[in-house]
Amino acid sequence: MAKKTSDWNNNIASCVSYCFLCLYISFAGSSNAQNATPSCAAWDKVKQYFSPPAEFADKFGDYASPLKFYNGTQVENPAEWHKRREEILDRWHGLMGEWPPLLVDQELKVVESEKLDNYTRHKVEFNWLPNQKTYGYLLVPDGGGVGPAAITVYYEPETAAGMNPKLSNRDYALQLVGRGLVVLSIGTRGSTSLYYPSIENATVQPLSIMAYAAANAWHVLAKVEGVDSKRIAIVGHSYGGKWALFASCLFDKFACGVWSDAGIVFDESRGSINYWEPWYLGYHPKPWRKSGVVTESNPARGPYKQMRKEGLDLTDLHALMAPRPFMVSGGAEDPPKRWVALNNAIRVNEFLGFKNRVAMTNRPKHAPDPEAMKQVCDFIEYSLMPDGDSK
Repeated sequence: MAKKTSDWNNNIASCVSYCFLCLYISFAGSSNAQNATPSCAAWDKVKQYFSPPAEFADKFGDYASPLKFYNGTQVENPAEWHKRREEILDRWHGLMGEWPPLLVDQELKVVESEKLDNYTRHKVEFNWLPNQKTYGYLLVPDGGGVGPAAITVYYEPETAAGMNPKLSNRDYALQLVGRGLVVLSIGTRGSTSLYYPSIENATVQPLSIMAYAAANAWHVLAKVEGVDSKRIAIVGHSYGGKWALFASCLFDKFACGVWSDAGIVFDESRGSINYWEPWYLGYHPKPWRKSGVVTESNPARGPYKQMRKEGLDLTDLHALMAPRPFMVSGGAEDPPKRWVALNNAIRVNEFLGFKNRVAMTNRPKHAPDPEAMKQVCDFIEYSLMPDGDSK
């Protein structure tokens, strides 16, 4: 009798998981490109970004398959993918530290406003951590109605808002508001400002708490008049690219994400792909390890060391995006060979019945150029089209 009861409970749990997954996929699919190949000008601008070069097609590298549980068991159906997805989140949050409760009941405080050409720029404040306020810029296009929105993340909020002319082609917020999006630009003013609850005793790895801060930013932006909360993107470059990657993967209310030359996998041969540093995933009590690449005499510490020991890589997090679309705006750190890692996310999407969800563009240098900026904006504009417009 006990066995029959257990089997019944397991069957109910499987049905619930499957129904949850169906609802999740339905929600995710409602705010971006559908499976049917659309015929529209927006699709024509981006369709080439979703196909790897022939030399990298159907190659998956040595990365552990996201479609296998950590014990090696294969994910057999979409209902089991929900369980696998929860396993990934549990393991990574377990290593990085659990988030505090999200701050869902606050609103942006407008400090000052300035009317500019075709949009208004508001300087705003909100709590992005339970013990810390931040400021940013809310850019609102002229006109009315409800439409898509985006959050931009970088060292400081001025660059993305177009207020730092020395750093060209990083003004994502300014470019996107020009396309009719409401945009919230935020930043950290240096990578030592997000240790929670303190730099002496952080209980969450800095890169994870940055993702948490972006999730709180999502909640305040979602309440702004004219914002469709189901169509909010996140984009960032370099440091901001890492931030956007972790935020979009760990917080599934972001409708899509763009990661500009973040270093989308662990790669200890590249000094700029420095996830091992204590201000990313290698936080440990001071004195900190000497900054620089991982060597035998200067080994990694903190959760990053354990992640590498377990064979974990960021391909686990990429898979969490499915079926939401994302794009890698690759430069020096993310060249075309990164398709080998991205193919694992493509395989997850195909397993769930989705295509055209993983994109990458490439440029020679780390710094974005005008073409890269256009590619990013085209991708976001297309991915956030209302249901039906992309068909």
